Amino acid sequence: MALDKGILLVEPFISYLRFEKRYAAHTVLAYQNDLKQFFEYLLLTYGEEMDVDAISHAYIRSWLSSLKEEGISSRSIARKISTLKSFYRYLRRKALARSNPMGKIITPKIQKRLPSFLNEAEMEQVLSGARPGQAGGPESFDQFTRSLLLEILYATGIRRSELTGLKTSQVDFGTRTMKVLGKGSKERIIPVCDRLLDQIRDYGKLKARIGKGFDPEYLLVNGKGSRLYPKYVYRVVHQALAKVTTLEKRSPHLLRHSFATHLTNGGAELNAVKELLGHSSLAATQVYTHNSIARLREVYLRAHPKS
Repeated sequence: MALDKGILLVEPFISYLRFEKRYAAHTVLAYQNDLKQFFEYLLLTYGEEMDVDAISHAYIRSWLSSLKEEGISSRSIARKISTLKSFYRYLRRKALARSNPMGKIITPKIQKRLPSFLNEAEMEQVLSGARPGQAGGPESFDQFTRSLLLEILYATGIRRSELTGLKTSQVDFGTRTMKVLGKGSKERIIPVCDRLLDQIRDYGKLKARIGKGFDPEYLLVNGKGSRLYPKYVYRVVHQALAKVTTLEKRSPHLLRHSFATHLTNGGAELNAVKELLGHSSLAATQVYTHNSIARLREVYLRAHPKS
C-alpha cells in the first residue's frame, strides 16, 4: 500500500468521525489537517513510496521533532499525536494496518491552563450594561438580541455553536428547561430560571410584532430575521467584556467558564456541573475545582492568623 494510498485512508476515517462519531465540524477539520500535514511531511522528507505498515515510530518521531523545531507548542503537538492515535486505532479495527506504531510515542506533558473567568460582580456589570431600555421597536431589537444572548450564555453555560443553533422549540416554558444539542449531537437538559424565561418570552413577542419574514425556527435572530452567525456572537461578547475586563481572551467561552466557576464556588457537585456543561468525562470539568481551591487559598491567607 503506497504512501499516496495512505492518504486515501484518511477519507474513510474522516467520514467515520463525521457520521459515526458525530464530531463537530471544526474538530473533524482539525483531524483532517493534522493527517494531511503528516502525510505531506513523509512524502516531502523521504520521497519514496512506503507501505502503510512501514511507517514506524521513527518516522513519526521525526515528524514530531520537526514540529518542535518549527516552534509548534506542546499543546498542538499533543493534539496531533492524539489524531494519529485515533487514526491508527481506526486502521487496526478495520484491518487496514497490521501494526500500530503509536504505542512507542509518548505524549508530551502539558501544563494545565486554568480557565479565565469573571467574578460575579464583573458578570453583573456585563449583563446590566447590555440590558435594553424600553424594547419598543426595530431600533431596540438588536440591543435586545445582544442582551439576551449574553444572558443565555451565562445563565446556561452553553457553547457559542449551541447558541447559534438554538431553536425556539428547544425552550420548554412548562418545565422551565432548555434542550441543548451539544458535541456529537448529544442532547442535554438545562434548567432555566424564571427571569430568563420572561426575557425569552418578551423577545418572542417583540419578534412577532416587528419581524415580518423573521425565521420563526431559531430563537435568536439578527435585524434581518436570520439566525445568528458565530462572528456576530463573538463580536457582541467581546465588546461587552471589553468594558469590564482587561483579560486577553474575551470570547463567548469566557462566559461558559464563569458559569461553571460560579456554580463550583457556590457548592455545586462536580458531576452536576459536568452534566450542565455537556462534558463527556469528569476530567474536563475538574479544572474548575482549581479555581475554587485558589479562591479558598486567598481566603485562608487573608484570614488565618497563622497564614
